[in-house]
Amino acid sequence: MTVPDRPVTSSAPVRHLITGTIVSDGVVIEDGLVAVEDDRIAFAGPAAEFHEAAFEGFEETPRTDFPAERYIVPGFVDVHCHGGNGGDFPGADESSARKAIDFLHRSGTTTLLASMVTAPREDLLRGIELFVRLADEGLVAGIHLEGPFLSHARCGAQNPAYLLEPDLDLMTELVEAAAGKLATMTYAPELPGAAALVDLMTFHGVTPSLGHTDCDDATAAASLTAAREGLESAGFDGVSSLPTVTHLFNGMPPMHHRSPGPVAASLRTAQEGKAVVELIADGTHLDPSTVATVFQLVGAANVVLVTDSMAAAGLSDGNYMLGPSPVTVTDGVATLDATGSIAGGTATMLDVVRRTVAAGVGLADAVASATAVPAAVLGLSDELGGLRRGLRADLVVVDKELQLAGVLRNGDWLA
Repeated sequence: MTVPDRPVTSSAPVRHLITGTIVSDGVVIEDGLVAVEDDRIAFAGPAAEFHEAAFEGFEETPRTDFPAERYIVPGFVDVHCHGGNGGDFPGADESSARKAIDFLHRSGTTTLLASMVTAPREDLLRGIELFVRLADEGLVAGIHLEGPFLSHARCGAQNPAYLLEPDLDLMTELVEAAAGKLATMTYAPELPGAAALVDLMTFHGVTPSLGHTDCDDATAAASLTAAREGLESAGFDGVSSLPTVTHLFNGMPPMHHRSPGPVAASLRTAQEGKAVVELIADGTHLDPSTVATVFQLVGAANVVLVTDSMAAAGLSDGNYMLGPSPVTVTDGVATLDATGSIAGGTATMLDVVRRTVAAGVGLADAVASATAVPAAVLGLSDELGGLRRGLRADLVVVDKELQLAGVLRNGDWLA
């Protein structure tokens, strides 16, 4: 692939013409073309409908022509990600975080939240301070806090020593430190004070994400309703009105016919279009049939694919850290040394999309759940998550086996 370099000193716009099969917004366009000017998409659609004369300056633009069996998809959006390539977000080390972010961008995840885990107050504040700065640089889209207000019974890889009941003073301190960059937060709705916690989150435009919970069906349903109504009434520009469910099935009791628990409530609410459920479709956290079933039950528009990736993503088996907790990866599966619990994922978002398609989900649906749906969760549908005129020039090129062939982020080729 030959692509033009971005000039260092010239003010002339940098343009790209890229051809292949477009998969975006639930639509497949064979013989597609994407025209990029600087960091924006100028055109995306059938090549026959692109007329260079109507786009001044594109007449002499070099073309990157991919064969028809190459797919051009929007850049992936990951709202639940703890790191990769040896970099660990919860550790809040800047060089480590930058290493992980660069790897994830080059792997096709052009937009991501930096996810932190349950930790002492000082560590949370230190991590927030770091990721506010990286968000200001445009490297991450914001912060996801996975805790500390979670269930001891369903803590998973979270360190139980730092789990707390909802503390509104601490929550206020975290929100203020995040300076508008705290996008989502996982919480257990059965804890004392959880209702007030949800009210505080939605008041500040933070999307509540139900998870790491041992609650019953009624509690989950009521909390998701309260979260949605709170987001709607808060009316923040660029904030979705839909709550999310953190890695559905994981970190919660399994659904039983006499005790349906939060899984059933989450599925019903998502099917109604009133919540979005996360799926870690990496082949470890969920059986492929479970993934296919959820897509069939609630629809791709109500599913967001996530990686829950940790430092080992992109690397070989070995010993790693997830925040303060030692983790061992064996055959690609990360487990907590202390308890043997699954400790995050080792797949990239492209890996997750590939395995979702292998599970029987259509390519267009899998791509939508990794791009348009998470972009909507972040309130960024007018900026990214699709290939449309005016959106940010983020795209990924893959071959027919869904192996990486190219990544464009902000109009620059990274891979």
